[in-house]
Amino acid sequence: MSGNNVSHAKNRTRRVFEPNLHNHRLWSEVQNKWITLKLSKKGLRIIDKFGLDKALEKYNIT
Repeated sequence: MSGNNVSHAKNRTRRVFEPNLHNHRLWSEVQNKWITLKLSKKGLRIIDKFGLDKALEKYNIT
């Protein structure tokens, strides 16, 4: 998504809104190993809600 930075003087310059991604290392009980994922805050909330293994299964991530 893109938009403008607007200064106090109303000057407009183009900018890009990018997702807030972070690398996380999570333990998988089913696979019995650590999994490294690049996740957004929303992705972490989904994992907190369903658990890592159910979230991976639901969203077909391997």
